[in-house]
Amino acid sequence: MAYQVLARKWRPQDFSEVIGQEAVVTALRNAVAEQRIAHAYLFSGIRGVGKTSVARILAKGLNCERGPAAEPCNDCGSCREITAGSSFDVIEVDAATYSKVEQVRELTESLKYGPAHARFKVVILDEIHRLSRQAFDALLKIVEEPPDHLVFIFATTESDAVPATILSRCQEFRFRRVPLDELALYLDTVAKREKISVGPSALRIIAQAGDGSVRDAIALLDQLATFGSGSIDDGDAVRLLGGLDQRVFRDVLTAIGAGDRKAIADITMQIEEQGWDPRFVFGEFLSYCQMALHLCLGADLERLETTREEADALAAVAKTIGYEQILRTLNLLLQSEMAVRRSESAALALEIAWLRAAELPKLVAIETLLAGNTQVSPVSPVSERPPVPELQAKRSASPAPKSPKSPKSVNKKAPTAAPGRPLRQATATPSGSDPTPSPGDGAGGDSGDPSDERARFLAAVGRNRQALAAHLSGANSLTYSAGVLRISVPPGDGWLRDRLDRAANRQVLEDALAATWNTDARWEIVEEDVPEPESKSAVVEASEAAQMDPRVQTVLAIFGGSVEAVEPHNET
Repeated sequence: MAYQVLARKWRPQDFSEVIGQEAVVTALRNAVAEQRIAHAYLFSGIRGVGKTSVARILAKGLNCERGPAAEPCNDCGSCREITAGSSFDVIEVDAATYSKVEQVRELTESLKYGPAHARFKVVILDEIHRLSRQAFDALLKIVEEPPDHLVFIFATTESDAVPATILSRCQEFRFRRVPLDELALYLDTVAKREKISVGPSALRIIAQAGDGSVRDAIALLDQLATFGSGSIDDGDAVRLLGGLDQRVFRDVLTAIGAGDRKAIADITMQIEEQGWDPRFVFGEFLSYCQMALHLCLGADLERLETTREEADALAAVAKTIGYEQILRTLNLLLQSEMAVRRSESAALALEIAWLRAAELPKLVAIETLLAGNTQVSPVSPVSERPPVPELQAKRSASPAPKSPKSPKSVNKKAPTAAPGRPLRQATATPSGSDPTPSPGDGAGGDSGDPSDERARFLAAVGRNRQALAAHLSGANSLTYSAGVLRISVPPGDGWLRDRLDRAANRQVLEDALAATWNTDARWEIVEEDVPEPESKSAVVEASEAAQMDPRVQTVLAIFGGSVEAVEPHNET
């Protein structure tokens, strides 16, 4: 007798042999037992989890001569014909080769006739998502209103590609991936029945390589048994299935957590020398990091798809690195996933992704900076930088201007406040400093230093109205004496006054006054004194001097202008 591969030999023949799909099996058993048969079913899930097998079992249960039966007998003529694929009343169609609209129309015409000798005519349409849009339209009418004797069973690995018009007329059952432990236990049963010598570690490696697919896992078991003449060694399973020892992943994760670039480079070279596929390594490492993340969140070790010893070792590494660091690492690696999978230099892309992740421990969380727990060297503001020696020496040697006739004062203006934009006070707060008073200073204490009082006042305003604090800091001066805070503004500048006319801003200002000085303190806005204008003769002389200056004459010639006024220039 010709050899039958294990994947076909161990195909389930009744519901009790289906593993990993308890919810689906229970629902279908009850439907048959209670005669609640739908006219269309949709089985969706990855390859090799039992969609087509369950469809055949359901067809046998519906047409069993001793039924309809929740468990087919597999002994009557109908069950044997369906098992052998020779039943006239159970039609299996592969949609990948049956996608033309003419073929679907021929099929729907033949389905109008009753079954030859069975109870139901069952149509199993596999990979239904491969049908064309026109073929779906041709199928829609009979799926919507089928004859009483007709049952459709659709199977697909891409349920999203099935039109909603078909989905809405079906009972959908989602087949899940078979868990690792359950799949390894089933492989152990198959191996013992087939007299294959294999250890627990190799079984887990095979089950992990099957990726939740029973058919793939049994096929790998068959392949390895053939390679080892009925015996499967752990080393052979790792070498032939392309699996990696999880100690490599643990070393990579440890190196990333410690920022050890050299260790990462060495491991990457080792992977290249062993000929591992970098894309496969990257995907497996993502799964390994996900397990580490779950361990940080307190996951049960028994639920992880790894051995107990490896889970304990990974838990120790995860505890050392920490949840936040592992989360950032996973986020960064996911951003690099497409680069690794699509790059022609996948090994280089893998190494770069790991090296970038190793730089994460050097970063400081923004929350830490905002909390003030990390010392950061403040950047000196411009107003506090020491003067350039050459410029300072030049200024010291230059005499101060004595009259507007000095060339330095010609055609130059003193800084004035633009309309609606008062000048900032010259006193600058160093970058990185906190104007909030220290705990040693009372809320209404008086340190005796006006600049400290001003800083505390502005900080008190800023806690409730940051915009108002910025407006007040733009005033020319803030002076407090005899219980009155005087806010000095340029003449005619009503910009700040308008804002202080608002009730909410006045309340904030009064609360800050009480917190900085006392509850009886009050405030007022005062305008600066206007300096006396220069004598007419001085202005005239300055204007004449400006017009005689060669540089001014050049500018006037170029732009066709004239000197309208001359104002003094202050060195300070």
